[in-house]
Parts: sequence; C-alpha cells; structure tokens
Amino acid sequence: MDDEAPVIYGLEFQARALSAQTAETDKIRFLVGTQSLRAENQIHHIDFDDENNIINKNVYIHREGEIWDISASTMDSNLLATCYNKTTESKTEMRGAVWKLPSDYDSTQVEDHSSHQSLQLVCHLDDTEYGDMKSVLWHPTGDSSSLIGLSDNHILLWDLDSSSSTAKLTASAELESKGQPKMTCGRWNPHHNSQQVATANDTAIRGWDIRSMQQVYVIENAHGQLVRDVDFNPNKQYYLASCGDDCKVKFWDTRNPTEPLKVLAEHSHWVWAVRYNHFHDQLVLSSSSDSRVILNNIVSLSSEPFGHLVENDDDSDEDQQVQNRSTEAPKDGVIATYEEHEDSVYAVDWSSADPWVFASLSYDGRLVINRVPRAEKYKILL
Repeated sequence: MDDEAPVIYGLEFQARALSAQTAETDKIRFLVGTQSLRAENQIHHIDFDDENNIINKNVYIHREGEIWDISASTMDSNLLATCYNKTTESKTEMRGAVWKLPSDYDSTQVEDHSSHQSLQLVCHLDDTEYGDMKSVLWHPTGDSSSLIGLSDNHILLWDLDSSSSTAKLTASAELESKGQPKMTCGRWNPHHNSQQVATANDTAIRGWDIRSMQQVYVIENAHGQLVRDVDFNPNKQYYLASCGDDCKVKFWDTRNPTEPLKVLAEHSHWVWAVRYNHFHDQLVLSSSSDSRVILNNIVSLSSEPFGHLVENDDDSDEDQQVQNRSTEAPKDGVIATYEEHEDSVYAVDWSSADPWVFASLSYDGRLVINRVPRAEKYKILL
C-alpha cells in the first residue's frame, strides 16, 4: 500500500467548515460542518487511522442551520463551536453556539444514517446588537475558558462555563474604520501570553491586545483585495502569514508592518486559507478557489533555517562549517501541489497529532487527507 496516497472522504452535502481536533493529541481527528439549505446539517467527526489508511466517522445532526465556521475546543475534546445561518420569517442572521459531542462517541461504530444523534447544545453565543457572528476562537493553549467571537465589527470576549451551560460576555472592542467595516477572519496569537488576537477587515490586518481591547498594530493594504485568512508562526512570535483575493500568500513581521517579508503567488484564484505546520514552521499550506492545495517550504523565515549563513564578525570554526554547508541548504519553494479537488478548496488544516498529516475540504463536500512527501519529511528530520 502506498502510504503517500491521498485518502478521500465524500460528504452528502456541500461544506466549507473544517477544524482539526486540538484538545486530544494522540489521534488524528478532524471536524467537518456541512452547508445545506434543504436538509438538517451535519457535523462529521473524522478519525483517521494512518496505519491502515482508513477513515472512521461519526455523524451528528446540527439542527440550527448551514455551518459557515467550525472550531474545535483546545481544552475539551468533546466541545466545539459553530457559526451558522439562522433564518427567521423576517431575516437571516449569523449566530454562534458551543456544542458537545454525545458522551457515547465511538468512531469505529457502523453508521446508521437514519439514527444520527444530535449535538448537545451547551450555550448560544448570541448578542444580536453586535451583528452577525463570523467565527469563534478558542484560547490557543486551552489553559483558559475564554472564547473570542468575531462579529461584523466587534471583538467579543466570552467566559465559558460549560458545566453550567453559560457564557458571559466580559469585554468587547469595536472596529472603527471608514465606511461600514466588517471582519472577515481572525486568529488568536499563541505568543505574548495569549493576550493578542489578529483580525482582518477588507484589505487590512489589525492586532489587538485583549486586556485593553486596543489595537497594537495595523497592516494597511496587506493585500490588494479582501484578506481571507491569517495564521501565526507557532515558533516565531512576531511572524504572521496572510492570504487573500489577490491570489497571494504573504508573510509579515508585525514589528515592521510596512512591507511583507515574502510574497507567494502560486495560486491562480482567491486564496481562502493559510496554515503553518504546528511543529515545523517552514511547512506552510494554502488552499484556493483554483481547486488546489499547495505545500510550501519557507525555510528562510522559519525557526529551523538549516545551513543559512551565520552573520557573525568572529568567523569561528563553527560558523565556517555552517557556511560550508550553505550550498546544501534547503531553499524556499513549492514542495508539492495537491489536485484531488474539483471545486473551491475553502479550508485546510494540519493534524495536531501527526505533524506530517493534513486535511483539505472543498465546497462539493470532498475531504482529502494527505501527507507531507516522505522525502521532505526525511530532509527535515535528518
């Protein structure tokens, strides 16, 4: 069996919401949320057996509407949050909620499509005065019960008490900009004691300190068109990646936000998602409406710049050895392009359990699980 062959899983409905399970690190698990107008939507809990290259699944009913965003809890593997379309007689709103998987979850059980269990509602994250809820961000380390909700133009800080099924709104900040600014995405910064969050609206990226709810940096005109996603380098505290409708992926140092550190232009249509590998930050994934997923090696901006020249006035033996190895050093570039999708790839995410496994999701409901090529894996490890 070719253990580098992709594993493809088809959902019954269209989908655009994907999240790796992060609170449990010993198994490769992903959550997928569907987006159907005609039927009750579903959460697919995917358990990938990488030794046998097979997928086990459980499917749960999400009765509240089509799912636009999903995020797995970092503190409890049974908790997740969704943002979904809530349609009433007069209007359609985007709402948020925290859910719990049924306690008798068994990823190996045989599926009976007529008897899917429903997710258990923990609490709604609704405060309609702040507008539509775009996404929910869990505390990056799981050491806190804090949640961040991104609405149209507000950052909302919630304190979740899952045992009593309540979430209390403790702070908020308003996005003030010309026109009627609306946030498109956000990411909780795992550095700086997890006290910062980055958001994007239109073509700008903003950093916020959630203690004061004040902006700490702004990257104006980060992209030529709408910014679709941002992600923080897990090992270098000031480094940030972004992508957008200008078909580009860009890398930034938030201490000097005037110019990007690097620009990638391998995609031919809107780039919807960008993700750093959690363990080896030179590995960067992006997915696009051009139906492709691209894995890049950005070693020049990574925390593992093997073989790069050492800038040191004292040309010691050790420095000289490093310089001598520089000709063998890995260079930035595309490692692999994955073309198993036939529709827009709205989401991509690394497994939190295995640094070499990732999943991507296209709008036609196709989930593809892939691996970093073995040759690249050995280059990094050896």
